[in-house]
Amino acid sequence: MSYRPIPRKSTLPAALYTAAQVREMDRLSIERYGIPGEELMERAGQAAFELLRQCWPDARRVLVLTGTGNNGGDGFVVARLALQAGLQVTVMQLGDRQRIAGDAKTNALRYAALSGDWRPFEKSLPGDMDLIVDAVFGTGLERNVEGRWAEALRSVNAMRVPVLALDIPSGLHSDTGKILGTAVQADATISFIGLKQGTFTADGPGCCGEVYFDALDVPAQVYASQILSARRLDWQRQKQLLPPRPRTAHKGRFGHVLVVGGDRGYGGAARLCAEAALRAGAGLVSLATRPEHVSAVLAARPEIMVHGVESPADLQAPAQSATVVALGPGLGKADWGRALWRKLIDTELPLIVDADALNLLAESPRSHDNRVLTPHPGEAARLLRCTVDEINANRFKAVERLQRRYGGVAVLKGAGTLVLDGGNRPTAVCTDGNPGMASGGMGDVLTGVIAGLMAQGRDLAHAAELGVCLHAAAADKAARAGERGLLASDLMSHIWRLANPDNE
Repeated sequence: MSYRPIPRKSTLPAALYTAAQVREMDRLSIERYGIPGEELMERAGQAAFELLRQCWPDARRVLVLTGTGNNGGDGFVVARLALQAGLQVTVMQLGDRQRIAGDAKTNALRYAALSGDWRPFEKSLPGDMDLIVDAVFGTGLERNVEGRWAEALRSVNAMRVPVLALDIPSGLHSDTGKILGTAVQADATISFIGLKQGTFTADGPGCCGEVYFDALDVPAQVYASQILSARRLDWQRQKQLLPPRPRTAHKGRFGHVLVVGGDRGYGGAARLCAEAALRAGAGLVSLATRPEHVSAVLAARPEIMVHGVESPADLQAPAQSATVVALGPGLGKADWGRALWRKLIDTELPLIVDADALNLLAESPRSHDNRVLTPHPGEAARLLRCTVDEINANRFKAVERLQRRYGGVAVLKGAGTLVLDGGNRPTAVCTDGNPGMASGGMGDVLTGVIAGLMAQGRDLAHAAELGVCLHAAAADKAARAGERGLLASDLMSHIWRLANPDNE
């Protein structure tokens, strides 16, 4: 059964919430604004069923896997509507049906009144289905899925049948995006009332598939009652921050990036960073690297001003004219890299710190507000002196700890890259990007893009957010030729085009 993504009338909302916040908005809708819970459940089921018909118009045999809570109640609405539309429907129940209560019970009985097939899950799922609707766990799940429940979710994933998840895939933590033991791998997820922040980071993107949203027509005042827990970033919004350049522009107006890195054997990392800064629009880019790399860089990209440096003293000339420093790509942790790191880590120039410059910072921690840190989870674990598993268990908490400990702007890379500054804005989550970015050099390109945007006068936080989205969007463009085998250098032409959105 093929999946047919439907065009959205508008982009997803930027606002992200925790599960507790969405539950509070649900409560306010019922108690303060007089929308019966039964009506909200009906709206959710109706929205899910309409999405089902649009995405899988050929589906005739539908399996709805339900739990005993309100998420299961949404599933019973979908099952009833599907049955009334003439589809062949089977509901498989997880948990004791006697425990179903309230609005969920009302909708379960409505389905049963139509003589709908409703049976307990025992050991396996029927193998002749066109589509599965996951309505087992909602946003309240806090502990690992075990026993028969886990067996059922694994059975869903083992079937070669498309899956629509209601609100959030069962087994996924809605606040952290972490899989709680096991989780449904959905093809599409429809989220209700408020988008859940865990949908877009950690394991969330791998479990949710394409994400859709329905506000269920709750009043706007409901949203005004909550402060965002996080913000969703995407290129469609961010590109509006790149207006055309004035006709009187000159290179001195767009800053001078100094990239420092490229120990022996790692010259490519520094070169990628420098070229990315140019493609993102920096007026001038200098590269301070090992002398043996100078000829190769100049031959490949003569627009980069390359300086062979043997010691910190050799940095004096290139640093004098720089407006932004990018420290770390290919730097290494040998004596050469350590000496350059000590020279520049406390600079008063805007500084972006990546790769081994982060690892050296982990050895000698210090805080500074005029820099951007761009760790992946392994580097973040070293910076926070914890394990990678602890980072991935709650990426939102991890990026908060990074920013508090080291100051400035923290960018925690990975699926659903997070960006957090020291101001009052909630954490930003980038929802662009793809698995093809899991290759060497991608982080070096990101560092260059952010540095190039900083050089053009953007403050650190906005340069980081815009840079993360520009980098991810370029990777999405490049991945149209295939995710497997995508190279960091494949992004360069796309960065150039995307940095000029009027020409797209």
